[in-house]
Amino acid sequence: MHQDIKKVLVTEEELYEITKKLGEKITKDYQGKKLLMVGVLKGSIYFLTDLSRHIDLPCQLDFIQASSYGSGTVSSGNIKITKDIADDLSEFDVLLVEDILDTGNTLKHIYDMLIQRNPQSIAVITLLDKPSRRVADIKADYVGVDVPNEFVVGYGLDYDQYYRNLPYIGVLKEEVYEK
Repeated sequence: MHQDIKKVLVTEEELYEITKKLGEKITKDYQGKKLLMVGVLKGSIYFLTDLSRHIDLPCQLDFIQASSYGSGTVSSGNIKITKDIADDLSEFDVLLVEDILDTGNTLKHIYDMLIQRNPQSIAVITLLDKPSRRVADIKADYVGVDVPNEFVVGYGLDYDQYYRNLPYIGVLKEEVYEK
């Protein structure tokens, strides 16, 4: 599996420091609020888990699942919600937790859907931001690191449901997905 990686972009150690720094910032920003962290499945699972361990506040966790990729490397643009969360968010300050903000289409769809449920507030945190590919009008309130326009996997990010379990973020070799 590691042989399919062209280069490592973010090491395990760097991921730890990123989640620690972001967790400390969220702890400050959400003092006195009723925090609901909503992970966007499946990619955010590792990030959400590690991030939540660095947040020194009571919080709730939930998950939403949307799909727009299928088995390709480029978003189809056709967004489908496959797992939803509770309808009433009026008591919560919602933090949408995303693995990568790429075109923004999926996240914008989820954001617009959740804002209709009247949360106290809604913010977005992404581990990876790829602003060069942004199409939708959305930006993250918290960003771990910007990444170049390359196909990245690991730490929850996948290609055709594989590579999520890599402990770092790496660039997948083109020959793996250009078969």
